[in-house]
Amino acid sequence: MSHLDEGVVGRYALPGSDHTAWKPAPPDLVSLFDRVVPADPAVERRKMFGYPAAFVKGHMFAGLHEDRLVLRLGGDALAEVKQRGAQDFEPMPGRPMKGWVVVPRDVLADVGLTGRWITRALRHVSQMPPKVKRPKAKKTATRRPR
Repeated sequence: MSHLDEGVVGRYALPGSDHTAWKPAPPDLVSLFDRVVPADPAVERRKMFGYPAAFVKGHMFAGLHEDRLVLRLGGDALAEVKQRGAQDFEPMPGRPMKGWVVVPRDVLADVGLTGRWITRALRHVSQMPPKVKRPKAKKTATRRPR
């Protein structure tokens, strides 16, 4: 029997299965996120997949996923945080998101350090060109035969 036959793909529950989807973020982690995301006018806070997230120029640079804080980093910062114990972020097992890491628990225990890592993620993503919003496709009226 494959994992598809069991009604679950990774952490996602297929319709009609008894398995649960992602867990809500713990209130203390949501509170930490609210405190450490910079109060910068360029930063937009909104939800991504139902979790708090922070964006700049239309790109997400930090967010929560279940009981984890995830950051988008590059180059030396990515290597440095991995040396501190960060793991690649996989929203589904076996499907890592390039440049995204899960912040280690020991970093989360230090509010100042967590804030500095979020600021590094903000600086990294701020260097990207703005994300271009695609225009929504126009809905065309369909004529029904008479």
